[in-house]
Amino acid sequence: MDDLLINTARRASQYLLGLRERRVFPSPEALAAMSALGGELADGPIDPAQLLDLLCRVGSPATVATAGGRYFGYVIGGSLPAALAAQWLAAAWDQNAFAVATSPVAAAIEEITLRWLVELLGLPAGCVGGFVTGATMASFTCIAAARHALLGRAGWNVEEDGLFGAPAIQVVVGEEVHVSVLKALSMLGLGRRRIVRVPADDQGRMRVDSLPRLTPATIVCVQAGNVNTGAFDPVREVCARAHDAGAWVHVDGAFGLWAAAAPSLAHLAAGIAEGDSWATDAHKWLNVPYDSGLAFVREPDYLRAAMATSAAYFAPATGRDPGQFTPECSRRARGVEVWAAMRSLGRRGLADMIERTCRYARRFAQGLAHAGFSILNEVVLNQVLVSFGTADRTRRVIKALQEDGTCWCGGTEWQGHTAMRISVSSWATTDDDVERSLEAMIRVARRTL
Repeated sequence: MDDLLINTARRASQYLLGLRERRVFPSPEALAAMSALGGELADGPIDPAQLLDLLCRVGSPATVATAGGRYFGYVIGGSLPAALAAQWLAAAWDQNAFAVATSPVAAAIEEITLRWLVELLGLPAGCVGGFVTGATMASFTCIAAARHALLGRAGWNVEEDGLFGAPAIQVVVGEEVHVSVLKALSMLGLGRRRIVRVPADDQGRMRVDSLPRLTPATIVCVQAGNVNTGAFDPVREVCARAHDAGAWVHVDGAFGLWAAAAPSLAHLAAGIAEGDSWATDAHKWLNVPYDSGLAFVREPDYLRAAMATSAAYFAPATGRDPGQFTPECSRRARGVEVWAAMRSLGRRGLADMIERTCRYARRFAQGLAHAGFSILNEVVLNQVLVSFGTADRTRRVIKALQEDGTCWCGGTEWQGHTAMRISVSSWATTDDDVERSLEAMIRVARRTL
C-alpha cells in the first residue's frame, strides 16, 4: 500500500508538471489509445501497480488539461495545491460526511467552512448551508427549501403529501436562465414549460420592468454571473419587488457569487444578500477539485425540513449533522478541500485570484479587439465573447484553435451571434499563458479567415 500510494503521488506530480508543455486537448493518437483500457474483464485480479501503470500511460495523455493554465472553455477552475493535497488525505480517511457520528472531523470542518463562506460572500448571518456536487444540485437543494416554504404557507406539506393536488407555484426566471436551474426545476416537479421567462437586456440581465405579477406562491430565480457575458441581474431591485409580494428569490451564483469576495468586483454583487437562497460552485473560482457545490438558505428550518431524514438506527445528533441539509445521505467529505483552499489563500489570496483572472479576461478582450475582431459583451467579470466575422468563419476559427492545441475555447450562440467564449477562472493561469494563448488565437484566426 505504501509503495503504491507513493508511486501514485509521484506520477500525479509528473502529470501536473507536464501540463505547461502539452497540448490542452488530447491528440487523436491519445484518444485512440484508450482502447487499451477496455477488452474483456479478466477472471482474476491484477497487480495494482500494473493497473496504475496502464492508467497513467493511457489515461493521462487522454485527459483535457483543465488543471493547467490555458483552458478557457467552460467555467472550470484548476485545483489549488493545498486543496488537491487535502482531497488526497480526505480520500485516505474515507469518511462518510453524513453525520457527526460517522465523521466528527468532517462535520466540524463543514461547520467552520460554512461560517467563513457566509461572511466572505456577504450572505446574511444565520443562514445555513450544505455541501453538494455542484451548482445543479445546489439549486435543487435551495429550490426544494423554497418549495417547502411556499407550500407550507398554503397549508400543504410537500414532503409528506407530494405534489399531487398541491397548490400551484409560479416560477419566474430570466430569459438567460442557466440550464442547471431548469434541470433542478424539472427534477423538483416544477417543470420547464410552465415557467415564466422575463426578457433580458443586451448583456443578458433580467429586465425588472418586465416582471409579471408576483404572489406569495412565486419563486423568482435570478442570476449572478451570466455564463456568456458575466453580467449580473439587478438582484436588489428584483428582491424588492419580490419581497413586497411575499415571493422567494433564489440566486444562481455558480461562479459570479465569488465576486463578492473581491473588493474591486464586490459592487457587482450588490443586493445579493437580500435573496432567500443562493447556489454556487467551489470547483469553479475557488479552484478545488471536482466535484464541489454549495447551497445556502436564509431560513435554516426551511432547508432542514426539505432535506431531513431519520431512522431508528441513526445516532442522536450532538451537533449539526451535515446530512440533514443536503439531498445525499452517504457522501464524501467535500468540506475538507474547501477548508484547505480558503485557509491556504486567506481573504487577500482569494481576492487576488479572482481579480487576476478578471484582469486576464480584459487582456484577451483588449488584444483581440486591437487585432480587429469584435468583442460582443461588456467584459465586467471573467467572460469574453468574440466574433471573427460570420457564423461560419467563427466556427472555423474555434475548430482550428482547438486543433492547434495551444489553448482551448468553446463556441456559443449569443443573441443572434455565433461567438467564441473565453472563460478565465484558473489559479494556474499566468501572464505567459495569456499572451501565448492570445498569440495563438490571433494567428489561427488570421490564417483561417
